[in-house]
Amino acid sequence: MEKVEKSQIKKDNPKIKEKKRKYSGKKLLLAVDCIIFGFDEEGLKLLVIKRGFEPCMGRLSLMGGFVGETESSEDAAIRVLHELTGLEGIYMEQLHLFSNPARDPGARTSVMAYFALIDIKSYQSQMSADFQARWVPAEEVPKLIFDHNEMVEMAKERLRYKAALHPLLFELLPDKFTIPQLQILYEKLYDTKFDPGNFFKKIRSTGLLVRLKERDKLNSKKGAYFYKLDNEKYEEGFNTFLNFVYRPKFKNKVKKKTDKKENTDADKAVNRTPRKSA
Repeated sequence: MEKVEKSQIKKDNPKIKEKKRKYSGKKLLLAVDCIIFGFDEEGLKLLVIKRGFEPCMGRLSLMGGFVGETESSEDAAIRVLHELTGLEGIYMEQLHLFSNPARDPGARTSVMAYFALIDIKSYQSQMSADFQARWVPAEEVPKLIFDHNEMVEMAKERLRYKAALHPLLFELLPDKFTIPQLQILYEKLYDTKFDPGNFFKKIRSTGLLVRLKERDKLNSKKGAYFYKLDNEKYEEGFNTFLNFVYRPKFKNKVKKKTDKKENTDADKAVNRTPRKSA
């Protein structure tokens, strides 16, 4: 019997031929979108831009971009954040892969979404006007393009989950801050009220804060003390934090079952550097 080469068998396999016919020539693009949160006295804010090209030119959008040939999605997200904010060392975390075939009418594009936390005051001094960026209330996000509203809701849910376990909300505050500022931030995020005395005792018990000699004379009659973060303790990490905050379960609210396994690491911060001491 004449021997048949394995390569010839693969070449003549009808299933392999069908796969080549079905998928060859189709272009799949990979992009990143960044959900950027900030905080001021009014509450949690989301940074949006005005889209400068079609489709959906002129509409509000998250900041994003395509992943370059020599980039990872993480590298692309870091680049996008720097282009918009001018900042480096931003707290950034991978959120989820959005891959609905119909999500972008322009081209078949899958998006790896990341969320980031920045100090608004640091950002404003370096704001890029090229993208017509502006802050909007995170609890009243306007209609965004494509599936960007879904990304924002998932990012807020992740932030609530993580903030109940770890002190990452400090990334939204300036280097020196008051306890009332911190309390407002937690109350806005969880849409609840905390007793000031209990909140102060709980936050002090963590050992994370260092009290400064300065007082905030502008926003308080008595002048609330400023605090700064103890970077060494902050970098050590915590198993639990502020256990008076309800610990929600994080669930990726994606309708299609095929998307459920696309991102399983809910706890990895991919671009993190220590905060500067005040």
